[in-house]
Parts: sequence; C-alpha cells; structure tokens
Amino acid sequence: MTKGNAFVLGASGQVGRAAVRALAGDGWEVTAASRGGGRDARWPEEVRTARLDRTEEGALAAALGDGCDVLVDIVAYDGAHGRQLTGLAGRIGSAVVVSSGAVYEDAEGRSFDTQDRPDGFPAFPVPVAEDWRTVAPGDGTYSTRKVALERELLAAGDALPATLLRAGAIHGPYCPGPRELWFVKRVLDGRSVRPLSYGGASRFHPVHVDNLAELVRLAAANPGSRVLNGADPEAPTVAGIGAAIDAVMGVESETVLIGGAPPEGLVGLTPWTAEHPVVYDMTAAERELGYRPVVSYAGSLPETVEWLTGHLADRDWREAFPGLAKYGVDFFDYAAEDAWLASSAR
Repeated sequence: MTKGNAFVLGASGQVGRAAVRALAGDGWEVTAASRGGGRDARWPEEVRTARLDRTEEGALAAALGDGCDVLVDIVAYDGAHGRQLTGLAGRIGSAVVVSSGAVYEDAEGRSFDTQDRPDGFPAFPVPVAEDWRTVAPGDGTYSTRKVALERELLAAGDALPATLLRAGAIHGPYCPGPRELWFVKRVLDGRSVRPLSYGGASRFHPVHVDNLAELVRLAAANPGSRVLNGADPEAPTVAGIGAAIDAVMGVESETVLIGGAPPEGLVGLTPWTAEHPVVYDMTAAERELGYRPVVSYAGSLPETVEWLTGHLADRDWREAFPGLAKYGVDFFDYAAEDAWLASSAR
C-alpha cells in the first residue's frame, strides 16, 4: 500500500534527485518531471519520469492529469509560479515548495540584495527564525521573487496547504555552483597556503541535499500551510570547512587568517565569506515535522569531494561549474594571492 501519488517538478537537479529518492523510499508513487525527462541511476525502477516545461501553456495541468496527492516544486521562483500552482489547487492535495533563506532582511533593511554596497551585508540574529522579517515581495531580485512566491502560496490556505522550505547554502553532488570547490581545487592544484579573511570565522549555514530531501519527505506526509528553514545540524566556519575538506583529501594546508575584510581584491574571499554570520534556526522543523538531519556536514563531504573531482576532471572550472562562474568572480586568482602573501608579514 502506497502513501499516495507524488509529483516532483524539477526532478533532474541536485535537490530533485534526492527528493525523488526520499519519497520513493518512503512509499510514495513518484513521477519525476523535468525539462529533459531523464532519470537518476539511484532511483527505484518504479519511479515514472515525465518531460515537462512548466512555461508551456497548459503543460503542467496536462502532466498532472487527474491530479496528485502532493506536488513537490523544486524550481518555483516567483509569484507567477505560485499562481500557477494555486490555479491547480483542485488537483493537488498539498504542496512542498523550495524557497530560500535569502528572503530575510535585517533590522536595518539590509539583505543579500544589498550585500555589495558599503556596509550592506545583513546582520541577522543568530540563529534567524522563520518569523523574522523578509524583503518585500516583487519582481526585481531573486529574494523578492521568492517572497512573492511564498505569499501567493500561503494566501491559498486550506485550498492548497503548502510547506515553504527556506533552504540555506545547498551542497552535495550535482551542484552547479559548489562552494566546496574553493578548497577542493586548491588541493588539486597543489596550493598549500590559503588566506581567509574575517579570521576564517565566516559562517553561511549550509544544507545538504539529503537533509533538504528529508524535510520534503516529512512535509509531504504532514501537509500544512507553513514556512520552515532548511539547514544542516551545524553551521561550520570557513576555516572549519577547509580543515574538514583537507581531512577528506588527506592533506594539511596552511591557513593564513586575515583579521578583517579581503585586503586586496579577492584575496581571502571564499563563497561563504561574510562579515556577519548567517545561521538558520531549525527549531520549528523539529517541532512541527519531527525533523532530524540524516547527515552532518563533515559526514557528507567524502561523496561531495569525490563527485567534484570527477566532474571537474581536466576541464576549466568555469566550464564544469557554470553556476559558480556566473558570478563573474575569479575565485582562483593565484597570482594575486601570491603577490599579497609575498608582501605581507606572515
């Protein structure tokens, strides 16, 4: 006897792959939908696949047919996507939708949208809970579009119970923009010294795909209209992440701690670097869903490092990881690092 029919939209991405696997393992009959219609080798054979482009008029409605008990939407990004789902409320028992921790703003009105301005990085409470303030909904940025998505779905109430998961910094295999590459590639390139600004103490709360998939699984089995953070059991420092990756790769690097912002250009800058910590409160998920993480950050690294090294191979990192390259930042400007290291007293 199954738990019901689950329809996963965006199944071919890193989160979708894990969500399909978790739902199928929990007894759901799963349809995995994506633009390419492909399947993951780790999915059970009984998982059905569907080729679907949600932007095509009527395509999602046609793919749902008579409907589903739960729709998991990994790739909903704005208010229009929220209205698309609420417009099909009669065919969807409940929804689980991935949002983002980027929606929060601090007491001074600073958010990830202002981080590139002088003194623009937000200073959140540690940890930040779901009832903390967010940016206003809108169409201007990723953050404002995610808030618009949340508002549309929450407004539906009992007509479409929807759990919104505000994900932290997602990591794990198949990530298009893996932050861990900052350390992994340096080891592969034989870089034994690495500078870290802000004393290596920056914290940007990660969430492994399997932990996010566990939240999806629990929310699917416990429908409701709610917003929940999605994060790992710990928020390690950048220096701690470097040490953990070194341990996996069997090396011991020298870390040069810089007591403030990057001193010159991008020297000491990592994909986690921030002046203030970003840590998400997981109390609500534990209380409402009985959530317990299935993997720790350090425990997840061997698989991630293996996938990163294999996917990178002999390719340019920008080609291998376009999601990281899109920021237009050269995270591996070794010449600039060497020049700074040579000129500084270590």
